Amino acid sequence: IYAVASGICHGIGYGDNFQAVLISNAIREIKRFVDAVHPINRDIMESAYLGDLLVTAYSQFSRNRTFGNMVGKGYTVKSAQLEMNMIAEGYYAAKCMHIKNLELSVDMPICKAVHNILYENRSPQIEMKLLAEKLN
Repeated sequence: IYAVASGICHGIGYGDNFQAVLISNAIREIKRFVDAVHPINRDIMESAYLGDLLVTAYSQFSRNRTFGNMVGKGYTVKSAQLEMNMIAEGYYAAKCMHIKNLELSVDMPICKAVHNILYENRSPQIEMKLLAEKLN
């Protein structure tokens, strides 16, 4: 989901500084969610969490980032999926997270923005502008 968000921002034209803000906020959002789902003592900065997030969000070989980049550049979800000819699991994860979070009510503005773009046909430019106002 967060790599999709990163790709969308890249496709729209946001720069590296915004990407850093986005991913810094993403790791905190992930922590809030996993703590709500399964509250155990975990270090979210370990490579299994942060490392995976960084590589999928920044790599040009990431399917999720590539998918998001295409959506950010104006492809419809369907056309991006067809052109990629690969599965971007972040697309399906965004819906699952949205459904699970209806139950949990965790503050997840990045996931919400991605869900709105992918499933509610909202404008990537508008959703990311609104998201940018919520990030710190």
